[in-house]
Amino acid sequence: MNSQSTEPQAVNQEELEQQAIEQRREHLKKESTRIIDIANNEPNSALKCIHQLSVAGGATEGTYIAIEQRIVADQDAAGAYHLALLAQNTPDLPIEARQLIELVVNKGDNQQRIALLKNLPLPPVDMIKEQILASDDDDAIRQMNAYLQINPEGYGSQHMLASGQSDRIVPLSPGNNTTDNNNF
Repeated sequence: MNSQSTEPQAVNQEELEQQAIEQRREHLKKESTRIIDIANNEPNSALKCIHQLSVAGGATEGTYIAIEQRIVADQDAAGAYHLALLAQNTPDLPIEARQLIELVVNKGDNQQRIALLKNLPLPPVDMIKEQILASDDDDAIRQMNAYLQINPEGYGSQHMLASGQSDRIVPLSPGNNTTDNNNF
């Protein structure tokens, strides 16, 4: 009789779990629709959308595509940096990370380039070096050289952490990325 009494409980538990999954799916669909609307209609909204995506805990494929399109349309280096990091850490996202990384390297500032160097698993070291050297920014060149001296291959923070060295992901917030050079 014990086995009969646990079967309905197991079925009820499965039903509850399935209902929770369906509720979560519906919530993500609604959030995705809202974020896509923001990305499609508000210029320079990529960082806002990425934040909303993070708060929601995920989104549909179309949401990531809409955010990427907003970044490209606005040539938003800060948004490109954050979405590129997401794409590097979540390989199945429908994002062209290379395009975003190139946008940061070509349109971003030196602090964003150095952050890419530190935070991407395999950053485009030569492209970043070329842009920083061309800027004649002595401080940025010093930071880049110091980083590459301890990490000549340019294997980003994840590699360094795995090898026992400590570093941290460097957030790039508008207004803070040029005033606080101690992050690097």
